[in-house]
Amino acid sequence: MTDAETILKEVDTLTKERGRRPDWLKAIFALLQRERPHYNWVGFYYLSGGELLLGPFVGAPSPHKRIPLDKGICGAAVRERHSVNVPDVNADPRYLACSVETKSEIVVPIEHDGEVVAEIDVDSHTPAAFGPDDQALLEAVARHLSPILGQATTRY
Repeated sequence: MTDAETILKEVDTLTKERGRRPDWLKAIFALLQRERPHYNWVGFYYLSGGELLLGPFVGAPSPHKRIPLDKGICGAAVRERHSVNVPDVNADPRYLACSVETKSEIVVPIEHDGEVVAEIDVDSHTPAAFGPDDQALLEAVARHLSPILGQATTRY
């Protein structure tokens, strides 16, 4: 079993425990951070009323609790409806600074029934930290979360 397959199996277990474990989503992000040490901040934004609202995360506190869809790399991922991998945040004018330590970022939208409902945001203190395997893993996690988050009546 590959590293990604092992992680996805654990993600599946955590999602099945969500009725008994209120922190299941944060536990998924902690798993990702633990298994991929270059993931220094892993979090979740959900779409509400035309903006992104911060949900569970692991890592340093973020000053960005709300992000308009026309701002930042997070907004770009929703607008463009695909993953955005930024190898050097300092060279990207869309970047909304969270930490002076952040060097690269990847944002993966979570779609349900053709609409973006949320996204996974990962920051790294390493330049160009995210390769195709990271993107594939995060997109697989997003696909796994899609039916759960798309049906959610409460926000995380």
